[in-house]
Amino acid sequence: MGKFRLRGRRRKRRDAERSVERIPLRAIVPNLVTSMAACAGMTSISLSSEGRYKSALFALLVACICDGMDGRIARLLKASSKLGAELDSLADFVNFGVAPAMFMYYWLTGGPVHIGASGSIAHATVRLVLGGALFYALCDCFRLARFNTMLEQPPLPYWKHFFTGVPAPGGCWMVLSPAMAAIELDALGVAPGLVAFLRHPATGVFMLVFVGMLMASRLPTISLKSVRIKKKFLLPVMAGILLLVVPLVCDFWLTLSVVGLLYIFTVPLTAAIFVKVRSSYQGGLTFEANKG
Repeated sequence: MGKFRLRGRRRKRRDAERSVERIPLRAIVPNLVTSMAACAGMTSISLSSEGRYKSALFALLVACICDGMDGRIARLLKASSKLGAELDSLADFVNFGVAPAMFMYYWLTGGPVHIGASGSIAHATVRLVLGGALFYALCDCFRLARFNTMLEQPPLPYWKHFFTGVPAPGGCWMVLSPAMAAIELDALGVAPGLVAFLRHPATGVFMLVFVGMLMASRLPTISLKSVRIKKKFLLPVMAGILLLVVPLVCDFWLTLSVVGLLYIFTVPLTAAIFVKVRSSYQGGLTFEANKG
């Protein structure tokens, strides 16, 4: 009997070692989606350097969709891992930090041919645009690093409906909104004065610095993941979404640029709501302490 028990224990130990060495195929799927997102971001950089700006925007849209899918796929397949979390952060830096910064740099300066070309912008302006692009990318990097460290800390209850700073995908589309609007308006041949203003290097540098500061800040921004809608408001909300779908179908990029610019105005509104929620929570704690 002792020999059989020893063999059984050895067999179980070998099976346990094999299970550690092997991982299920489904665990690779979320990482593949994240890798596709990173490839789309790098493709966007290549396309924008060639002056193919609409194709570059489409590649960033694919990256954004993949970024929204990988986490949900990981939870659905029960394949979440630390490797996937780190890979997701690195991909986000490429997709929503480096790619938008390089897009704005190439779009505002005219691409790699701007230096030495006739009619090109001044070298000082090129360096200024490059500085704004670097600032934006580093702010995105800082935000992602802070987000990873905050995962280890229990969040305060009144923060559950809010992000700390503008999230990286939101910052990406926010900073690209002037470019999307200018490209679409220029293609339609309307509002040349507005197109010139949106494409002016000063406008681009302002957006890069301003949005970068919003991402790196500790300002509360709305988290749509935790938003709950009351039943009595369900029909108006659905009607509003349908009204948004119509212009998206008619002119996708122009509508997306308007939504990105409107997103900026939600930041002070969300801050006011956050102050109210925090005051209510702290008031409840004070009442419980006095009651006790």
